Amino acid sequence: MVDQRRNLQGVSHPPGVDRVARSLTDAGLPAPLRVEAARRAVATARETGGDAFALAETEATRLRRTLLTPVINATGVLLHTNLGRAPLALEVAPTATNLELDLETGRRGSRQAGLSRLVQATTGAEDAIVVNNCAGAVLLVLAALATDRGVAVSRGELVEIGGGFRIPDVMVQSGARLVEVGTTNRTRRSDFERVADQVALVMKIHQSNYRIEGFTEAVDVPDLTGLGVPVVADIGSGLLDERCPWLDGPPPTWLADEPGARQTLDRGADLVIFSGDKLLGGPQAGIIAGRADLVAACARHPLARALRPGTHVITALTETLLTVLEGRGTDLPFWRMATLDEAGLRARAEAIVAGLPDGVATIVEVGSTPGGGTLPHIEIPSVGLHLRGDRRDALRWADRPIVARSHGDDTVLDLRTIDPVDDAFVTAALGALDDG
Repeated sequence: MVDQRRNLQGVSHPPGVDRVARSLTDAGLPAPLRVEAARRAVATARETGGDAFALAETEATRLRRTLLTPVINATGVLLHTNLGRAPLALEVAPTATNLELDLETGRRGSRQAGLSRLVQATTGAEDAIVVNNCAGAVLLVLAALATDRGVAVSRGELVEIGGGFRIPDVMVQSGARLVEVGTTNRTRRSDFERVADQVALVMKIHQSNYRIEGFTEAVDVPDLTGLGVPVVADIGSGLLDERCPWLDGPPPTWLADEPGARQTLDRGADLVIFSGDKLLGGPQAGIIAGRADLVAACARHPLARALRPGTHVITALTETLLTVLEGRGTDLPFWRMATLDEAGLRARAEAIVAGLPDGVATIVEVGSTPGGGTLPHIEIPSVGLHLRGDRRDALRWADRPIVARSHGDDTVLDLRTIDPVDDAFVTAALGALDDG
């Protein structure tokens, strides 16, 4: 009985939830979430005899880190899917917009009209419609143009990308019927010719983040024309124009084999489908561009409303396309970091190392990757910081989380994907690692 009383006296009197919650006023959380953290902490303190206030601070930190928060991308992956792909530099004014108002007539307008004009100007398409992501764009095209009918796709292009997105599964959900042609490694025009009278569409699908090499053969867009059915090209990555007219000078060499929307249409595709948050450098969106009658059929389908983008996506995409048309590509964060020169990156690395105690970090040559399911096997020369040991967990627990990558048993931070304005914070965070 004495032992039981001693145990109860030790653990059964933690402070009240309200008192603990009031201690979390600097936690950066609203009151309901502070109470949640406090309640968990008090319950744990009752069970373990721990310090309820310290436990509450830990709970609050963990809870805050489950919310969307800015991080520093030091991975060298320019379009990191887990980190939001293309970073955006956008400020949205707290004001109403003419989202669906025709300012000339005062009547209801279309949220797609302005975007369509901008996509036409950047790609040469007759018309365009925007939905909330590229998977949605594929689904809408198939549902609008091929429900209960066949769609011919090369077996070598039946891809699965991140998140379990599989082209055959999307076909099923759209109501279209998949007609596989060719083999995994070799497909010819004659394979499509044999099924042309059985299908409503021919689709050419970007292979995303894999490549088939060796004894291979594929059919390019020009060779798919003339079959008597529309050709739809899912180019995926969202390169608007292979010439990159929004940049000063020639296109980056690492883009050499990437299809552009403008050129894909010029080569005979009736529709192109691509993402907004990859090589376009804008927000997550799916863009369908090409023949006006096919785009109109997509716009009339009931799924178009379910998949339509909201005001913030339209605002961000509008600003991105205007920036492209004005030739200010390096104002877009993705294109700015993609085109940084190695000399500038090395100078930044030297400045960071100079601000650290000796031996904390060394400068190394690294290779950045485009990421986001684009340009597999491509590396862009870059400069990084090498840290001894695996410090990734500690860096993620910095006041502003830093997401780095491992190199063997060590850690590397790639300067190409770190915004220069964050260099001082990175220096401070690495210095704190040395102290701890």
